[in-house]
Amino acid sequence: MIHLLPFCLELMDLAGVFANTAAVLIGGIAGLLFAGRIGEKYTKALVTGLALLTSVIGIMSAIETQDILCVIICIVLGTIIGEALRIDDRIESLGERVKAKLTRGKGGAARFTEGFVTASILFCIGSMAVMGSIEAGIRGDNGILFTKSIIDVTASAAYGAAMGVGVAASAVCILIFEGGLTLLAGSLAPVLTDTAVTEMSAVGGVLLIGMAVNLLGLRPERIKVANLLPAIFLPIVYLPVYNWLTGLIK
Repeated sequence: MIHLLPFCLELMDLAGVFANTAAVLIGGIAGLLFAGRIGEKYTKALVTGLALLTSVIGIMSAIETQDILCVIICIVLGTIIGEALRIDDRIESLGERVKAKLTRGKGGAARFTEGFVTASILFCIGSMAVMGSIEAGIRGDNGILFTKSIIDVTASAAYGAAMGVGVAASAVCILIFEGGLTLLAGSLAPVLTDTAVTEMSAVGGVLLIGMAVNLLGLRPERIKVANLLPAIFLPIVYLPVYNWLTGLIK
């Protein structure tokens, strides 16, 4: 029984992660069921509305930065890393494999990968996902993730209605991302300062703006937003290095 105690404590720390995962799964499925009752015209209008909302969220996150140079450098280096690792291609490939297993050639699967990638990025980046996971991992406080779950169940229902089953499937990415961050929070606590989280959220805001551009079809070629994902974590490295260099100059 004593040996099971640490395992039970870890499961308690992950309660918020499980709730957020379930919220997106339930909301995505509910949206999918609702989608069958509305026409394509309304679905397209819903995508446009969600794209505009995503851009607003992205702008609000981006302007919170206290160090625009940090955002610029992290985006540049993160893009180079993401392109080299071909993250976008790999996520799309994962989406295609999941689609093949879930849809089995049925109709309505055309937007699966787009919904999967869009929802995965939307629900995994941002200050609530990062701070919620950190609070759960360090203090066992799942309050932020529970609040995020309430928001996400509504958002996933809307996206599910507009973009299909790929949104519900993105719950897997939430489980992996938030769960991994929660379990690693203890060792990452020294570098995950309030300043670092703010800049990570600002960089994430840039990604959300890029995603909104894709949803609105404003570019002939889709922005490979997933290739920018490494940029979100680079403030963790940038800030200590910048402070060290600044100290040397002084």
